[in-house]
Amino acid sequence: MTSAKPLPLLGAALPLDGLRLHRDWIFERQRDLELQDFFWAEVLNGDWRSVADAIRTELDGYRGRLGVHGPFWGFNLASQDPDIRAVVQKRMMQGLDVCEAVGATQMVIHSPYTTWDYNNLDYNPGSRAKIAERMHDALGATVRRAEAMGLVLVIENIEDKDPHERVALARSFDSPAVRVSIDTGHANYAHCSSGAPPVDYYAVAAGDMLHHVHLQDSDGYADRHWNPGEGNIQWPQLFRALGSITSNPRLILEVRNKEGLRAGADHLIGLGLAE
Repeated sequence: MTSAKPLPLLGAALPLDGLRLHRDWIFERQRDLELQDFFWAEVLNGDWRSVADAIRTELDGYRGRLGVHGPFWGFNLASQDPDIRAVVQKRMMQGLDVCEAVGATQMVIHSPYTTWDYNNLDYNPGSRAKIAERMHDALGATVRRAEAMGLVLVIENIEDKDPHERVALARSFDSPAVRVSIDTGHANYAHCSSGAPPVDYYAVAAGDMLHHVHLQDSDGYADRHWNPGEGNIQWPQLFRALGSITSNPRLILEVRNKEGLRAGADHLIGLGLAE
């Protein structure tokens, strides 16, 4: 008789002040942690090392899996403008500098796909190949450096309506350093507001390419980042889909109310879906 599969362990996405607030909860189970201090251009162009040093001090004794949310404001990773792609290269390299400084093994980046793309990729011949070509141009050096670091870039859905497109884009790099992420609230927005499939379909589409999940609830109208249980996402269906995935994705609570983050964790724990 085989034993039941253990429940997945919840982690959290937090800036430095949130880490200080929930440090004991993170440390008691060595929960996965995603740092959210370093996606601002002002931080990356400023004294980010002092923030990294403070985080390293807080993480003394931490043995969990550490990640960083990479830069994303103000650009598309597959921009048609080569000057913007040069900015993307700069920001991604700055993100990897941060990862090296804090000892992170994963960096979250954003999907280039828009709702407009969904309706026009098949109308404009060669569109998929061109997006992939620009993405490779912008991220090629970043991916090679990530490979050397043993770090994984995970591509998070934003407006993505077809959950398969992002997975195919990640596979096109043919690299162990590129995998995918699911943001449950973004997927629910796409489902309710633009006719995408429900959230569990995103997990099924990703399969073992899935290495990271942002857990947040919403009403499907806006990017609410509510605690699980405050919106209309069907959590049991999502966790059933996650149960068939063997890549052990990091399950990261990414909620707007950092002080109340534990309530979202308790909701999922109370449903018997996670620990």
